[in-house]
Amino acid sequence: MTSPGSEIIVKSLIYNQVKFIFGYPGGAVMPIYDSLFTYKKQIQHILTRHEQGSIHAAQGYARVTGKPGICLSTSGPGSTNIITGLADALIDSTPLLCITGQVSSNLLGSDAFQEVDIIDISRPVTKWNIQITKPDKIFEVIAKGLHIAKSGRPGPVLIDITKDAQQQRISLSQTYQNKNLFEEKFEEKKKKQKINKKELQKLILTIKKAHKPIIIIGQGVKLADAENQLKQFAENTRIPVASTLLGLGILKTKHNLNYGMLGMHGNYQSNILILKSDLIIAIGLRFDERVIGNIKKISQKTIIIHLDIDNYEINKRIKSTIYLLGSLKDNLTYLSKLSKNLKHKKYGNWLKQINILKNIETKYIKEKEFIKQKIGITMPEVINYVNLYKNKNCILVTDVGQHQMSAARYFNFTTIKSQITSGGLGTMGFALPAALGAKIGAKRRQVICIVGDGGFQMTLQELGTIMQYEIPIKIIILNNNFLGMVKQWQDLFFNKRFSNTKIYNPNFTEISKAYNIKSKKVFIKEKLKQNIKKMLKSKDAFLMEILVEKEYNTLPMIPTDKSVSKICF
Repeated sequence: MTSPGSEIIVKSLIYNQVKFIFGYPGGAVMPIYDSLFTYKKQIQHILTRHEQGSIHAAQGYARVTGKPGICLSTSGPGSTNIITGLADALIDSTPLLCITGQVSSNLLGSDAFQEVDIIDISRPVTKWNIQITKPDKIFEVIAKGLHIAKSGRPGPVLIDITKDAQQQRISLSQTYQNKNLFEEKFEEKKKKQKINKKELQKLILTIKKAHKPIIIIGQGVKLADAENQLKQFAENTRIPVASTLLGLGILKTKHNLNYGMLGMHGNYQSNILILKSDLIIAIGLRFDERVIGNIKKISQKTIIIHLDIDNYEINKRIKSTIYLLGSLKDNLTYLSKLSKNLKHKKYGNWLKQINILKNIETKYIKEKEFIKQKIGITMPEVINYVNLYKNKNCILVTDVGQHQMSAARYFNFTTIKSQITSGGLGTMGFALPAALGAKIGAKRRQVICIVGDGGFQMTLQELGTIMQYEIPIKIIILNNNFLGMVKQWQDLFFNKRFSNTKIYNPNFTEISKAYNIKSKKVFIKEKLKQNIKKMLKSKDAFLMEILVEKEYNTLPMIPTDKSVSKICF
């Protein structure tokens, strides 16, 4: 019995328990789409309105499920349209398997219709990529690709399959023989890495000597499913915790050891802590410049301990005193056991200093954000009302800009795996498709998408996907008729020369109605609370456009080349 390569592709995905594919059909993937029709009861295809929407939706799905998101696109422009998503997934460590169609192998290199060398184009933005020109390797390559995408530090994989490899028929016995050989090799490689108990014990001794320690956490903790182990370690040691943008939600916002977000728009106390501490325990993060801008300001006497799964991140920007490579879940599990003996250790004076810094931020930033005398609506006010009426298991998806930072600062995270945003690449247009993908991956959880008027217009066509599949996400557009974050930089650092940042926007609520999605425009402060409540209680998809103040800056702000002594209040 023989089957075409396209059927083997679909069967391989089903065998590996793939339930959803996000994609857009075209000439070079027609055989795959034909096979998907045959197996539509076993695997569901979500038709997005653009390939960029497909890959961002796959990212949203991957971020909530922990499973690789699957993206399918045709050759030429179809494959180049996913490059931004690949770059985004690589820098934010999101597991993806992207399958692209390609012209037949006899046409490769001939500048055929819709031919591009997607392998060379995608190489810098993938964890692994490969081209298949014969069907006999399809099962093995797909299984290997899924393994690479989710193992170690997760990331995107691209498999480019020529059209003739999809059409050529092959014996299923040959396919399964290759499958069995691969699985035998795979089992050999699955041996668990041992933890370094001596180094972990040394870490505990270092903590015992510290007077002003801080734990800083990043998305690596989420990727390792180590949120509970991190919480236990922090509670055993009573060490204050600060988070990167992508680390938000690991600890509940109101946990008594959570002192907020680090970085350019982070909490004042968290950024000062880095400079004043004598011990920094960094867990699952990259030390990128948006987290710590001027690394020279960190005292040379400060001991830095770095735990990560990726050797490339060790000593990349900041030299570690001690570093531990390997599974964060395993390392934190062992540390939690060792740290039970530290429960008696107290940091009274250190915590007192931190709370003084926290009060400074409250006085100079937070109190001003909620001044009632302001006529217009502010972004923090919107987030505050969302907190009142959202579900406890809610997932927040944000785009990039002022709204993203306001949401990060003021959203009340109450459960794990509850935040999705474009962190490293900062991709405008990310939120809407990522939110629909997240909802497909977490059908029982409420998904709220907060986006700016600029970013929304980059992928608003995905309202069509939401309409077609009746995906009940809640969309909040914070509209200030400006590219807000760029305007903020112009305001603070370019002498208020507002060059090309004012936007003339369409009627977003009417666009929403055209897609048969409920909508509401809010511009009166007194009506904000009741309308947010109504939207969040709705069981259907709902778009709310909120007109917010134009003269608003997301503060505090620390330029990347400055220390926190140059903070903008």
